[in-house]
Amino acid sequence: MFLNKLKLLHEQFEEVEKKLGESSLILNQEEYLALTKQHSYLKPLSDKYLQYSKLLGDISQTQELKQTQDIELREMAFAEYDKLIAQKEKEERDIKVLLIPADPNENKDIIVEIRAGTGGEEAALFAGSLFRMYARFAERNGWKYEVMDSNPTGLGGFKEVIFEISGNKVWRYMKFERGAHRVQRVPETEASGRVHTSAVTVAVLPEAEDVDVEVKTEDLRIDTYRASGAGGQHVNKTDSAIRITHLPSGLVVSCQDERSQIKNRAKAMKVLRAKLYEQKLIEHEKQMSSERKQQVGSGDRSEKIRTYNFPQNRITDHRIGFSVYNINEVMDGNLSELVNELIKYDTERQLTEIKN
Repeated sequence: MFLNKLKLLHEQFEEVEKKLGESSLILNQEEYLALTKQHSYLKPLSDKYLQYSKLLGDISQTQELKQTQDIELREMAFAEYDKLIAQKEKEERDIKVLLIPADPNENKDIIVEIRAGTGGEEAALFAGSLFRMYARFAERNGWKYEVMDSNPTGLGGFKEVIFEISGNKVWRYMKFERGAHRVQRVPETEASGRVHTSAVTVAVLPEAEDVDVEVKTEDLRIDTYRASGAGGQHVNKTDSAIRITHLPSGLVVSCQDERSQIKNRAKAMKVLRAKLYEQKLIEHEKQMSSERKQQVGSGDRSEKIRTYNFPQNRITDHRIGFSVYNINEVMDGNLSELVNELIKYDTERQLTEIKN
């Protein structure tokens, strides 16, 4: 029963508060920080336990008053009882939301990879459209974004673009973008006005710290080459571009967007760590396959998650069967309605897994 779990967490909170009050703790800064973080997590749960316990007591007292011989008092008790039961249901839902396990990547920044799929130049143009959509979404939320690597086309699209987004709750709001995005529209390159269907894949990788993945120097092969831009024009005349091969996994990452070889290497290492961390997460999710099937999308890049139908002014998210009819606003970064529906759906799914 979740009330028992809540009671245990309340007792843990009291223990943490007791430890934080010990004068000797000031000598151990590491333990102090750990306890402070734990205190911050447990306090709302402890408060909710006390509030809920009081509510149960009020319900019990009102239940007894329903049996009184005083007609006026009994009528008041019946009316109050209904209110308290409605409040109890709301409190129980709030408690379940608090008990949803925290996502270990909740506070991480992310690296986004957008790759043009089927559809040739039109797919590359749509990859550029998605990049601009996410960039505007980042700006609307006060996040920062920075291009790590890109392979632009002559018409303003991208065969591939990799960029970092950093800010508050970035992972929470961007993790559902993983997968294949399909577009149906009349391409700029189409003279007859015929609607084409193209696809772009998006990967969203939580940034990895040194503690998340271990990368040994001897496992890396690092090559330098001359950076080049669209149309084969050299960005500079030195070998500043970096290609890093992780020998054990076969992963290859590159970066040429900076003129500095050192900066390109740092960016490439960020991408490599994120990809290695992603592999680690995928392996963990395979072990939790039964739970994975219930999630809002598997995160597989080949899974079609969304269709952008320009002639019908419609965007449909296939995972939750939800559509919006403001395609230009969404492409300008107004993703909130779609994202909030996905978060809501995922929250409801997790609530069903918490037993009463």
